[in-house]
Amino acid sequence: MVHVRTVPTAFHARVIAARLGAEGIITELRGNVGGPYPFGDVSVWVPERDVDEASELLLADEVEAAFYPHPDDEEPSPSARPLMFGLTRRRLLAAVGLILIMWAAVAAHMAVA
Repeated sequence: MVHVRTVPTAFHARVIAARLGAEGIITELRGNVGGPYPFGDVSVWVPERDVDEASELLLADEVEAAFYPHPDDEEPSPSARPLMFGLTRRRLLAAVGLILIMWAAVAAHMAVA
């Protein structure tokens, strides 16, 4: 058997074992797998003939997971959501401020003339 991964909990190790088992790869879990206190690292081991396939599967899963947002990720701030005409709150306020400055400049020019 060859070591392919070490994870922090038995739950994570069982998920990996299930993923590899779904592809027909036999796994062995070593470390703090059972017992009254399920804390501590757990190693996942596979037969030597399946090392390359197991490594590729786990790598592909990690790459694929990188493209999906994690549930713990922050939601976009309110200023990043479009309000109207596709403008965010910050851009909308900047546009309104620019219009007010232009209106004040035109009013000042008319008052002088």
